[in-house]
Amino acid sequence: MGSDRQLPDSINAGADGRFMTTIAARLAAVRDLLEQADYDALVVPRADEYLGEYIPEHKERLRWISGFTGSAGVALVLRDQAALFVDGRYTVQVRTQVPAELFTYHHLVEEPQAQWLAATLPRGARVACDPRLHSLHWYREMESVLAVAGIELVADTDNLVDRCWRDRPEEVCTPALLLDEAFSGECSSAKRQRMARLITARGCDAALIFAPDSVSWLLNIRGTDMPQLPVVQSFAMLDDTGEVTLFVDSRRLPDGFEAHVGEGVRVLSEADASGALGAYATRRVLADARNASAWIQLELSRLDAILVDGEDPVQLAKACKNAVELAGTRNAHCRDAVAEIRFLAWLDAEVDAGRLHDEAQLSDKLLSFRQQAEHFHAVSFSTISAAGANAAMCHYNHLNGVPARLSAGSVYLLDSGGQYTDGTTDITRTVPIGDPGPEVRRLFTLVLKGHIALAQVRFPRGTTGTQLDALARQFLWREGYDYDHGTGHGVGVFLSVHEGPQRISKVHNAVALRPGMIVSNEPGYYRDGAFGIRCENLQVVRECEDSVGETPVLEFETLTLVPFDTRLLDPALMDAAEIDWLNRYHQRVLETIGPLLQGSDKVWLSQATRPV
Repeated sequence: MGSDRQLPDSINAGADGRFMTTIAARLAAVRDLLEQADYDALVVPRADEYLGEYIPEHKERLRWISGFTGSAGVALVLRDQAALFVDGRYTVQVRTQVPAELFTYHHLVEEPQAQWLAATLPRGARVACDPRLHSLHWYREMESVLAVAGIELVADTDNLVDRCWRDRPEEVCTPALLLDEAFSGECSSAKRQRMARLITARGCDAALIFAPDSVSWLLNIRGTDMPQLPVVQSFAMLDDTGEVTLFVDSRRLPDGFEAHVGEGVRVLSEADASGALGAYATRRVLADARNASAWIQLELSRLDAILVDGEDPVQLAKACKNAVELAGTRNAHCRDAVAEIRFLAWLDAEVDAGRLHDEAQLSDKLLSFRQQAEHFHAVSFSTISAAGANAAMCHYNHLNGVPARLSAGSVYLLDSGGQYTDGTTDITRTVPIGDPGPEVRRLFTLVLKGHIALAQVRFPRGTTGTQLDALARQFLWREGYDYDHGTGHGVGVFLSVHEGPQRISKVHNAVALRPGMIVSNEPGYYRDGAFGIRCENLQVVRECEDSVGETPVLEFETLTLVPFDTRLLDPALMDAAEIDWLNRYHQRVLETIGPLLQGSDKVWLSQATRPV
């Protein structure tokens, strides 16, 4: 799951009232501009111009206007009120960060923003949005719902928040890394030709490659502006000939870029996009209405291009890792396991000695172990280092306030990962601090049983993650429990830790799981104000070599190699097959990682992997 950064003083402030004053002043400044422009409302999403999960500091507009630091949310600023919409992961967090005197709280999914605006604003009202920060699907849906209510949606790229943001951080713009074929497994020109054939098969002349991780994969480059997300901020148009027009700040392209990508790559600045897109007039352009910029697609339409709605072809190709990428990922997970196990051994020794550190100290210590590993670049998201009740917030960030200290009789949840040149990792382990009691052990065991059920399932081709999701929830459901997040997300290779198009979730997903796809397996349970539990490994889809019967099946290979904490188990709740799976997994961990450890760390691993 998954975000380490220091927040501005204005976000961290609060006890002395400066926080409230700052947010109130910012709202007042935006409302002045609303009145000047004759707008009745402004939509402020947690998004930048690339619509990704991770955005740079100078694009954190939602945080600036509200104080909310979560990864998903939308603020609606009206002349006389403001509302903040977040999903189920942040229902607790939003109340601790966003002043209730200034914002009302709403559920991002259960209370659609368009309907809320239609019910709140009078006929004739005008709602402003920056079309660069929304998908075309969102824009059309919002436009349609508001139109029924007699309300106009106005696309305005002169962003009102940007005009008010006086102390805005400077943009970071650094040269990209050129990823060698020894890590990518395929040169850029071969990838482009392969994607061009897919464009032709769709009956199109070109495709909008909008997501920066798709562009970075296609050109075998990696960004350094946002270490957690090593992508080059850019978008591209890929023709059916395999030629690419790359829209990017040239400062991001290092020496040797032209030779690295090969012939057929033209570079233009994003400021030149409007003029360059005119070359696609009357041509059929494949573009993803749900995930790509409304502004680019509206501009293509204005220039008489014919939009064909569909996912950009890079997404699925990128998700199905090749043999080189998988070999690198396995190696990265071994190095990552060494760091995680060394940390867990150190943590146990510290707790035994009565040294109960705070969440920030623990996060920093784990990072120090990862930094010793070959090919390590940065964490893959901000570490979720959550002690006691903080773990009930499944996307908790200890940097949002005063880090809590471990306490006896509780559990500590640690969700973390690393970006390595050869792979991306993501792992969650829940650790007892003393004896948390039988109720926590019972719930941990139910969560782990779900994890095991998903880890060992076999399924025919064509099966989606949605069809598998219930396997991980079944034991919690049986007892009347659930968790409000997906069970699994896709993961890239030295790319985004949250990658599509595949996922394992109750939310419908029509993408079938295919060999080479990496997904997380992370059921959990969270009790508000008390504790949180999550058991997460990464696993890759592969062909099942010993399948029987008439239908060939697929299975998962577990990539993460770190023991689960058996001190939290209630073995009486597990059947023989589940115990056998856990013992075999721990034996594999011991045999694979044990030779990479020394001294007390090796002794700790031997004890942690003893058969149940």
